[in-house]
Amino acid sequence: MNKKERPRMGFFCQQCGNESPKWMGRCPACGEWNSYVEAPRQPAQPKSHASGPANEPVELVSVSSGDAPRMPTALGEMDRVLGGGLVPGSLVLLGGDPGIGKSTLLLAVADSLARQGRPVLYLSGEESLHQVKLRAERLQVRGEKLFLLAETDLEAVLSHLDALSPSMAIIDSIQTISLDEVSGGPGSIAQVRECALRLMRWAKAKNIPVLIAGHVTKEGNLAGPKLLEHMVDVVLYLEGEPFGSYRILRGVKNRFGSTNEVGVFEMREAGLMEVRDPSMAFLAERNPTSSGSAVVTTMQGTRPLLVEVQALTNPTPYPNPRRTANGVDFNRLLLVVAVLSRRAGLRLADQDIIVNVVGGLKVEEPAADLGIALAIASSLRDIPVKEGTVAFGEVGLSGEVRSVSHGERRLAEAASLGFNRAISPPNLRTSTERFPNLSAISVGTLHEAIKEGLSDRRKASG
Repeated sequence: MNKKERPRMGFFCQQCGNESPKWMGRCPACGEWNSYVEAPRQPAQPKSHASGPANEPVELVSVSSGDAPRMPTALGEMDRVLGGGLVPGSLVLLGGDPGIGKSTLLLAVADSLARQGRPVLYLSGEESLHQVKLRAERLQVRGEKLFLLAETDLEAVLSHLDALSPSMAIIDSIQTISLDEVSGGPGSIAQVRECALRLMRWAKAKNIPVLIAGHVTKEGNLAGPKLLEHMVDVVLYLEGEPFGSYRILRGVKNRFGSTNEVGVFEMREAGLMEVRDPSMAFLAERNPTSSGSAVVTTMQGTRPLLVEVQALTNPTPYPNPRRTANGVDFNRLLLVVAVLSRRAGLRLADQDIIVNVVGGLKVEEPAADLGIALAIASSLRDIPVKEGTVAFGEVGLSGEVRSVSHGERRLAEAASLGFNRAISPPNLRTSTERFPNLSAISVGTLHEAIKEGLSDRRKASG
């Protein structure tokens, strides 16, 4: 009597893919707690040495160092984050919160390539063709050279890709497709891992880029094994406030370019539209006469951006005042507050402090320390920052202002938007002839920065 053989089960870490014969509370490979889940093991496939010639070792000096050809998407913000466009044969993973606009962005990329006469296959595993058509009409997508496919079986998808041979393939999303020979339902660790591996092999063999949409967990991480992020060539995150209109496309991994670039989009009725001048967009509603507001020049990859940092201080009757950071690192905020209290003489021990970066942008570099300090001091004293002033610089624990990189590029961005004063660290190597309408004020300490940054105008009340 023949019985169906049960698949061998094992335990896999959802973060790094490490395998264990039993459940473990902490992964010994990556150190993550409670990350092991049970999943079927895949039997090892025997390999024949006579199946084909093996790759031969090549001397490094004989390897060509030419840049890989790029495929521009006609979306400037997308190309910026990708490093100039899509690389043939690359596997790109796009993650983001539900409803943030991942499918809208992927459809816009597909339409931009289709308008160039390049055939594109858009696989929709979550929506029907009618639903995709409705979104395409809203986004004013033409449809020529853009082929839609509603399928969840990866073998059928690969056969359609081989027959069509498109210039690019889009999988929306990786958690909805599956393979029959792999145990587990769609979205399981085994299915996501094997489907991504098959797509990677197909992309490399056909030299065709593949864009994959991925779900995220409630913590904001990509769902599925951590091996998925190691497997792909590029990992992008689409971020933004749920009720805001701006979306930030951020690269966190890129084998072909910088990992610090960001692209800025605005969600409108016609879909995601590129923001050509993000600095102007982030400062459009700023009131220069209000206290607690400072303009910071921050670097997002190779792009200088001017953003508004707002701070609000409010006396609290409780012994433990609150510190709230939105868009800035919480630990950097604590550092700046401590230095302001100890080195600049500001009484903040009985004040609730709230710091926010306008526009939903996240500023993580230390160059924003000086702007955060000015905004807090401005709110505490109820004195606005001097009009036309930008600030950048790292704040040290001794109250000194330290230099940061790309000083000239920050000044150039400020000068292009009409700012006439820049509070900067000392020893800034720049030529004053380049910015005749911008006065660079070098400060060595935080106390000097507050003195130079805050306006002389005080309210009559005090």
